[in-house]
Amino acid sequence: MSALTPQSDMPTPTTDKITQAAMETIYLCKFRVSMDGEWLCLRELDDISLTPDPEPTHEDSWEDLTDVVEQLRDDTEDPNYLMANERMNLMNMAKLSIKGLIESALNLGRTLDSDYAPLQQFFVVMEHCLKHGLKAKKTFLGQNKSFWGPLELVEKLVPEAAEITASVKDLPGLKTPVGRGRAWLRLALMQKKLSEYMKALINRKDLLSEFYEPNALMMEEEGAIIAGLLVGLNVIDANFCMKGEDLDSQVGVIDFSMYLKDGNSTKGSEGDGQITAILDQKNYVEELNRHLSATVNNLQAKVDALEKSNTKLTEELAVANNRIITLQEEMERIKEESSYILESNRKVAKDRTADGQALTEARKQLKEETQLRLDVEKELEAQIGMRQEMELAMKMLEKDVCEKQDALVALRQQLDDLRALKHELSFKLQSSDMGVKQKSELNSRLEEKTNQMAATIKQLEQSEKDLVKQAKTLNSAANKLIQKHH
Repeated sequence: MSALTPQSDMPTPTTDKITQAAMETIYLCKFRVSMDGEWLCLRELDDISLTPDPEPTHEDSWEDLTDVVEQLRDDTEDPNYLMANERMNLMNMAKLSIKGLIESALNLGRTLDSDYAPLQQFFVVMEHCLKHGLKAKKTFLGQNKSFWGPLELVEKLVPEAAEITASVKDLPGLKTPVGRGRAWLRLALMQKKLSEYMKALINRKDLLSEFYEPNALMMEEEGAIIAGLLVGLNVIDANFCMKGEDLDSQVGVIDFSMYLKDGNSTKGSEGDGQITAILDQKNYVEELNRHLSATVNNLQAKVDALEKSNTKLTEELAVANNRIITLQEEMERIKEESSYILESNRKVAKDRTADGQALTEARKQLKEETQLRLDVEKELEAQIGMRQEMELAMKMLEKDVCEKQDALVALRQQLDDLRALKHELSFKLQSSDMGVKQKSELNSRLEEKTNQMAATIKQLEQSEKDLVKQAKTLNSAANKLIQKHH
């Protein structure tokens, strides 16, 4: 941040704007955030040079340049342009924050807590992403903006999130919606479901439109990109104790100094760090592989159930067709009997040989047969309607089965890709294991040489002791000779 801080103590327009951007609009509408590799590049929009050349060669060129300057200023003041700039800045900050958090966590190699600085900055960035374009609700105390409302919708979309929402509401220290939203983000990260919840929320733009403006980050493509980046956080283990934290009064200001490029920074040692990174990647791929396998099994079970249902509906349709054919045959038979009865009645009327009682019985029977015919026709129409409905249901089931099969093929392709990546990581792990084995063999050889040198030292000590004893013996013999000589 030294490039943004003046040398003098007097405030300058640049520092005033930076302070205002940090305190009032954290959405970075005053800056353009870009990425230089894995580092952050900040440039103030007001620093863009719009001054014309002091000595223009033609009068027309000065007027044209003035028009260009006015057009650029109008574009900069356009609300849509500012919102697009804010979305791009927040997406780049989320990329840097997530990448830095994953790399530092893998190098640290332990469970993260709430005091870890990159983790705090990640939550600050996520909070501002969720606040971007949020509609203000008017209350008797004034306007209020809170991202707790959209997060409450997640439990309706994903039933697993109901436990988190209930835990947040039961925390005694939280008094504001902002504090509840911050606690919800921390619990979702601990559960390793933050990416899944955000994807489910972003896919329902019809529900989000109640809380966000149309050009907000959660309503645009940048929100889906950030939700995809959150998948990488599943390799991180985090543990928070929120009973003692004051989440209501925390001030969320993005610390850009964590992501600015430092010329004296060097890469750390590669040995154990690379092995740890490979093992973490291998564990993540295996977890994702198990998740996809479970998804494939669920889809296969659904396809089998649909096939069974399809077979059952086919059998019912065949039975209905047989019933319709039977009813049609019965209807034809009734028509023949009715025509036969009518013909008989006509003959009876012509011949006038039958009495009035027989004619009454015949009319009664004709009426019953006619009513039976009407009932059969109604039942036939009902069976035909059921048959049409069954055919429509069959077509819909066949379409659903085709879609499920396509999804199954795509998931199997992803599973094959993950297996190939798993084999590659296994190969890298085997190569690293071979290096470890070579180092262990060299260590064993050094230990053998050390043992040999220790044995040699012991032999030399023993020989030294023997020489000392011999010297003592010679001294005693010399003393005896000297005494005899005297």
